[in-house]
Amino acid sequence: MRTTTHRFRIRAVLAAATLAVAALSGCSTTDNSSTTADGLTKVKLQLQWFKQGQFAGYLAAASQGYYREQGLDVRILDGGTDIVPQTVLAQGQADYAIAWVPKALASREAGAGITDVAQIFQRSGTKQVSFRTAGIDGPADLKGKKVGNWGYGNEFELFAGMTKAGLDPAKDVALVQQQFDMNAFLSHDIDAAQAMSYNEYAQLLEVKNPATGKLYTANDFATIDWNDQGVAMLQDAIWANTDKLKDSKYADQTVKFIAASLKGWAYCRDNVEKCRDLTVAAGSTLGASHQQWQITEVNKLIWPSPDGIGMIDKTAWDRTVNIAKNTRNQEGKTVLTKDPDAADYTVEYVTKALDLLRSQGVDVTGSSYVAQPVALAEGGR
Repeated sequence: MRTTTHRFRIRAVLAAATLAVAALSGCSTTDNSSTTADGLTKVKLQLQWFKQGQFAGYLAAASQGYYREQGLDVRILDGGTDIVPQTVLAQGQADYAIAWVPKALASREAGAGITDVAQIFQRSGTKQVSFRTAGIDGPADLKGKKVGNWGYGNEFELFAGMTKAGLDPAKDVALVQQQFDMNAFLSHDIDAAQAMSYNEYAQLLEVKNPATGKLYTANDFATIDWNDQGVAMLQDAIWANTDKLKDSKYADQTVKFIAASLKGWAYCRDNVEKCRDLTVAAGSTLGASHQQWQITEVNKLIWPSPDGIGMIDKTAWDRTVNIAKNTRNQEGKTVLTKDPDAADYTVEYVTKALDLLRSQGVDVTGSSYVAQPVALAEGGR
C-alpha cells in the first residue's frame, strides 16, 4: 500500500532503479518484443508501491531464477502515489498487478476487467496505534479522540471497527486526514494513527523517545488489530486480466507466474536475511533493519497458509465484500454499491500452481513457520 511519503524517490533515482530492476530480472528496457533472445516470455508485474519488503517474494522469484524456470522474463514495475496498479493492468500496460482487494473490487465495479487469481496476504496488516498513556485499548475507546486515517479506501476497517463498537465515525470521533507517515502522531496531533504492521509501526520503533533518549519500544504503544476485531479486509493479491484469461496461452502463463511468485514467497519465509539484502539491492530506499522487519511482518500475514499460499478463503472474501458494501467513509460513500460478479476471483490457476510446487517438494503451507525477532536500528538503518 502507499506508505512513507518522506521516502519518495526523485526521477533520477527512479531511472536508476529501473535499470537495477532490469538487471535483477534479466529484462531489456528497450526491446519491446514479446520474447527475449533466449525464448523467455516477457511479463510485466505492476507493484502498488516502490520496491520494499512488502514485495520481497516477487523480487526473490526474479533473483533466484524462479520466473526463468517457468519460461518467463519478469519486469517488476514500481508503484507510486500517482499509480493505480489495477488500472495499469486493466489498460494493458502490465500483465499482472498487486493490489488490495477492496480497491481492486471498486475498480472492477467501475469497469476494470480484472480478477484475483492468488490471494497472497491471508491477514490484514492494518493497525490503529496510540500511545499507551492515551488509554485506547479498543475501538470503543476512540470516542472523543483525534483519529487519523489515510483515506483513499484505506479507512474502511477502521470505520467498520468503530461502527461495530457502537460509535458513529461521523460524530463520535474527530477524524484527521493522516499523511502516509507517523509525524503527526509523534507530535501528538493525532491520538490514534493508522499504521501497517510491516511499515509505519516499525517507523515508531526506529525513533528515539525524547523522554528516555532511547528508541521507543512496543510497551510505549497500544495497538488495535482489525483481525482481532473481526473487521479485517483482504489486502495484497495477484490480479490478472479477466478477458485475457479466456486465452489458453495467457491462462497457462498465469499458472506459471503464480507458481514462481509463490515459490519466491516460500524462499523469503525461509531466508529472511537473504531477501532483506536482495530487496535493498533492488533499489529500496528503506534501510536493512527496516526491510528485515518488513519481510518478517509480511511473512506473518502469509504464513501459515493451511490451504496453500495464494488460496482464497471465502469467509475472508465475503467479509471483505460485506464491509466494502456496508461501511461508509467520512464522505458517506461505500467502496462497493453491489456484490461483485462471478469473475471477481478464481482459485483455478492458483490450485494448478500449488499442485506444481508440491510436485517439486516446495512447502506451500508453512505450517511450522515461526517468526524470528528483529532488532530495529534508529531510522531503520
